[in-house]
Amino acid sequence: MVIVETVVCSAREGSDARLRRMLLARQEFKRRQEGCLGAWLGRGADNKDMLLVQSLFVDMVAWKAAGEAVKQHMDPADGGVEGLLLGPPLVGLFDVDASMLPLSISDEIN
Repeated sequence: MVIVETVVCSAREGSDARLRRMLLARQEFKRRQEGCLGAWLGRGADNKDMLLVQSLFVDMVAWKAAGEAVKQHMDPADGGVEGLLLGPPLVGLFDVDASMLPLSISDEIN
């Protein structure tokens, strides 16, 4: 099983560009962490204010380590993203069978 972290959020009025830049930087940072198989950011297809932030990790240990690294290295430098959010984000962690992933990712896991 691999871990998929999913966050759906929206920016407070006037902070969309900054929130998007900060989330992109965090996703790039996560991609460089051990155990991260991928991290990306998308906008809502019919609601450009909504953002989808997803990351894929080999296990819960890698997910937790990446989150702690973001809190330790990025949040102190830029103040974190919480103040830029319209409201609380919808956050979920999911176990996904590696055999259901694209071949290139499942090869990395095995």
